[in-house]
Amino acid sequence: MRYGPAMLNDLWTNLCYAARRSTSCVQALSCASILCGCLFLPAGSTVSAAEFADVQKIVQEHCVSCHGEDAPEAGLNLARLSDNLADASVRSQWVLLFDRVDKREMPPRSSEFPDDVRESLLSILEPALHDADLKDVVSHGRGPMRRLNRDEFEQNLKDILQLPDLSVRDLLPEDRTGHHFNKAAAMLDVSRVQLVAFLDASESALMQAMASGLEPPPIRKFRALATQMFQEAETFGNKEAMFYAKDGKMLPISGQQLAELRRGGQHDASVEMALFRSAHWPYYGYPHGFVAALPGRYKVRFSARSVLQKPGFVLHEGTKPIPMTFRARKPSGPDVSGDVRATGGVMDIVPENAVYETTILLKAGETFEYSLLGLPVPLARNVNNGPPEYRYPPFPEGGQPGVAFQWIEVDGPTSPEVWPPVSHKILFDDLEIRSPAPGSSLPVDVISKQPEDDAVRLLRRFVQRAARRPFSDEEIVPFQELIQTRLQEGDSFAVAVLAGYKAFLCSGHFLFLDEPQRDDSFAVASRLSHFLTNTRPDDLLMQQAGSGRLRDPAVLQAEVDRLVSSEGFSEFVRNFTDYWLNLRSLYRDEPDVRLFPEYRFDNYLVESMEQETRVWFTALVKENLPATTIIDSDFVFANDRLALHYGLPPVIGSAMQKVSLAGDSVYGGLLTQGAVLKVTANGTTTSPVVRGAWIMDRLLGNPPPPPPASVPAVEPDIRGATTIRELLALHTKSDSCAGCHAKFDPVGLALESFDILGAQRTSYRSLGSGTAVSGIDRAGHDFTYSLNLAVDASGQLPDGRTFQDIRELKALLVQEPRPLARNLLHQFTIYATGTPVRFSDRREIETLLDQCAPNGYRVGDLIRSLVQSRIFLGEVRH
Repeated sequence: MRYGPAMLNDLWTNLCYAARRSTSCVQALSCASILCGCLFLPAGSTVSAAEFADVQKIVQEHCVSCHGEDAPEAGLNLARLSDNLADASVRSQWVLLFDRVDKREMPPRSSEFPDDVRESLLSILEPALHDADLKDVVSHGRGPMRRLNRDEFEQNLKDILQLPDLSVRDLLPEDRTGHHFNKAAAMLDVSRVQLVAFLDASESALMQAMASGLEPPPIRKFRALATQMFQEAETFGNKEAMFYAKDGKMLPISGQQLAELRRGGQHDASVEMALFRSAHWPYYGYPHGFVAALPGRYKVRFSARSVLQKPGFVLHEGTKPIPMTFRARKPSGPDVSGDVRATGGVMDIVPENAVYETTILLKAGETFEYSLLGLPVPLARNVNNGPPEYRYPPFPEGGQPGVAFQWIEVDGPTSPEVWPPVSHKILFDDLEIRSPAPGSSLPVDVISKQPEDDAVRLLRRFVQRAARRPFSDEEIVPFQELIQTRLQEGDSFAVAVLAGYKAFLCSGHFLFLDEPQRDDSFAVASRLSHFLTNTRPDDLLMQQAGSGRLRDPAVLQAEVDRLVSSEGFSEFVRNFTDYWLNLRSLYRDEPDVRLFPEYRFDNYLVESMEQETRVWFTALVKENLPATTIIDSDFVFANDRLALHYGLPPVIGSAMQKVSLAGDSVYGGLLTQGAVLKVTANGTTTSPVVRGAWIMDRLLGNPPPPPPASVPAVEPDIRGATTIRELLALHTKSDSCAGCHAKFDPVGLALESFDILGAQRTSYRSLGSGTAVSGIDRAGHDFTYSLNLAVDASGQLPDGRTFQDIRELKALLVQEPRPLARNLLHQFTIYATGTPVRFSDRREIETLLDQCAPNGYRVGDLIRSLVQSRIFLGEVRH
């Protein structure tokens, strides 16, 4: 259901709200009277009925021949298109017509549609559509009320309960997306199933917030020397993959000898465990004898150095750092079962012996395995149907990099500084706790000598903390009554109070974000915080809202700058890039190792590509870079693996570093980032159609229409018999196909010089004829593929401009920064407000662009301008 700015159904109230910006009562009444009069004019106050009749005449003369009653093209029937612009469905058709004419996409034969006729149609339609849409906004609001999505719901609970490790989002159904984002209000509906899921998630969060017992959980201390740091005497991949060493030489220990050594506890502190493979099935690489008895955070310290393995199982000092992390998992033997996830962050193990510290998050019953990044994954195979054998790939020149560990210590789970923990006190303050009654589902019971009084006090306290605006006594009454009813029915004090909390967390007061109104600074605070930190307003932002100063432009800009600089901004970066750039699908398609054997099991490369794009986008905003940086820049962010992938000078370490590019580099900007090139490929082939359409939609804001259902997609030929250009030529023989493809195919063709993971190439690979390339890949597999057809990255844009490669295409695209900036503003608008840019918003968007133009349409400026706009603040302007 859609709602008005004041959440009232009375039309007069809504109209008065729209007039509040007037400086006197007379002006306000005048404004309201004008708006009332407009309700009965189909084209709005600035367009006469006669003028709108001219528009319909133009449509009948130039459009109905294709979009008439009989088989209208694209399903658009304009023969009987109503002039009732108050009807949203009718208005949307007129908006579609306006946009197609404005972009010169309709009529397709421009020669039959004189420019003066085109301009006449547009000049009449624009104010008509603007005024009709604005009246709808005044009457009903910019869009539907927006529910929190599951990411925001979880993050709100984390902050309210002070549980940074809380995980409840997977208890909720996946949110539907609209206009690319999971924040589109029209898609965030509430069903019975979803409400039950929100109740379950709230209950789970509240239970996790309670004290787990009368005392903090005991801390277990675990220490292991090298010969206790691995399950077996060797791992899959034979001795080349892992062995024990002393004085730089392999220590020949059999499985039986290792078991006897462990039984006797005779461990030599000078022995090292040397590891030379990445964590991937089959593995078995976790400490002997450690399993987490309780969930929580565990502190890990270990001593290690990077090494090189030379022939003869000899260790030499490493020449570069080796990145590693830990992976939490169940101790299920060599097979991977259940949840396997990275934890503890990435550490670079340097050649000098050093001690490293981190904190890992484990569930009860889990252990952790050593995950060295970017190293081989040996091949498991059965030769002649015999028993399994494991083939370690040939060593690289100079030796095989790896890590030698000396010892490891684990302490945990770590306990909070006070007990009961802060999260428990948020629920029950300082009330005494005791052991739960038999059969209770709670970990502890809470004692209250005045249960009704304490329940009211705690409820008010909790609501004040959880709510995103002040709450009246009347609004709290239903939740009070629920708790009192539960107490009267015999529930324990804690159960009754938790029921009240759960009801509030699943009420509309909490689940929905209010549309800002003229005098409502708290709604602005919530919109701003959920925009830039994906969660509720912090204390300072709430104070600014409570003081009434938040709408002051200087205060509002200061709050934007503060949130952009905060730790919570990383949540905005993660979520925005997940959906705008579709990074959430980055791991969707595994590389086809028949054609791209070098990418087999190279998770470190894909993880680095993801990190690159997120760091790049962070810099785009925080450094206030121009919108043209999206297309091209003289720098990239890269680590050791990406520098190798992109053919850049060597970079040391796993952390992203800003790397300056040579003047002739093809890299720089978003177009050539590996993450973008991977999400626009399918793991086997690249398609200029897919990549071109994606870029036109996501980056340039000019999405192509959906393809006709009867037309099959263009599938590249991996046999190498037909070029992609030949296939496209066959596909676009008809004028209807060719017209659309001409808008996005050229951009996609320029990106054909990059493979499925973004490495530069000059030839296509195939499994058919061509120059054979063979060898053994990084996982020990034999491979053969062919190089045959040369890549042609040239093209011609719809306006006639030509380019020979991606460098020249970038140079053409950066000449027009305004469309790039406009698209970003559109993306920020739907993400921040839950409603896409409406027709009546367009003038405001252009005004914002005008404000940002003198400084080069810088991205940080675009965000600040949007936040100051009536679109964001919920103020209706004419």
